[in-house]
Amino acid sequence: MRIVDLRSDTVTLPTPAMRRAMYEAELGDDVYGEDPTVNRLEEAVAERLGKEAGLFVVSGTMGNLVSLLTHCPRGGEVILGDQAHIFYYEAGGISALGGAHVHTVPNRPDGMIDPADVEGAIRAPGNVHFPRTSVICLENTHNRCGGAVLSVAQMAEIKGVAERHGLPVHLDGARIWNAAVALGVSPREIADQVDTVQTCFSKGLAAPVGSAIVGSRAFIAEARRNRKIVGGGMRQAGVLAAAALVALEEMVDRLAEDHDNARTFAEGLAQIPGYDVDLASVQSNIIRFGLTRTDVTAPRVAAALTAEGVKVNASDAAHIRAVTHYGIERGDIEHALAVAARVIESVAVA
Repeated sequence: MRIVDLRSDTVTLPTPAMRRAMYEAELGDDVYGEDPTVNRLEEAVAERLGKEAGLFVVSGTMGNLVSLLTHCPRGGEVILGDQAHIFYYEAGGISALGGAHVHTVPNRPDGMIDPADVEGAIRAPGNVHFPRTSVICLENTHNRCGGAVLSVAQMAEIKGVAERHGLPVHLDGARIWNAAVALGVSPREIADQVDTVQTCFSKGLAAPVGSAIVGSRAFIAEARRNRKIVGGGMRQAGVLAAAALVALEEMVDRLAEDHDNARTFAEGLAQIPGYDVDLASVQSNIIRFGLTRTDVTAPRVAAALTAEGVKVNASDAAHIRAVTHYGIERGDIEHALAVAARVIESVAVA
């Protein structure tokens, strides 16, 4: 059976250049700051995002956790969208490990949080009844909003609110590279609107492991300690950082191909009776689609597609998510559409 795995861009395999770089990587003990490959990666990602320093971490979840532990003291409050990855998919780590309070405001379908809602959520300073607002979080691209891309102008609105109240802004920029390609801007222009960024190498950039945090030197120094607290201090980590360096150098521009494939898949689905696709929502490499049939659920259709070799995930009872990535070619998209047409006609009533 032909397999087309559209569950996530985390299923990517490293390129031959990455495997070669991993084999040849110059290594040292990163906890001592002596791994030259890790050091090069941290400098490179900080430079590309216009920040003073960077920190290599195991995963995006760890990157967000370490960032929020650094921004937010115990008992402090984090403001973020109610569809944020940090809120939905990171196991409540900031509360469980950081003792922080989470204050959500509604995400709009385009991934934005209303600046007025954010301003209204900021606690009045000095009131002993309230937790202290410590940090505001954004996400770009936005996972649960179908890969929606926040514009630089939208992010600047939140930056303005934060500056009026003396608060930092953290960006879950796991797919900031996708956002930059979709907007036609440099990643630095996006990162300029926030104080700190977490970004992943192991999604669309196809490295096997790893993310980075970037920010000021003082912030990263404290984040390094918090990385140690959560068990993220690695030793000869250059074997992983080497692949991430290749990802930065060789894999960003090709993200446009993933976006084109996502558009092709979405447009094809829209032509198949039974599927419901909002083409305006397909802005990067994520396609979130529903069903016009009322006799079956999204999980049942997703299971039927997966059984036929087109691996997708149901994001809820009414929607299915597909993600394009390195390793998915135009022929895979055409095959997936043929399977999708066959499945929606034949899937049994739930």
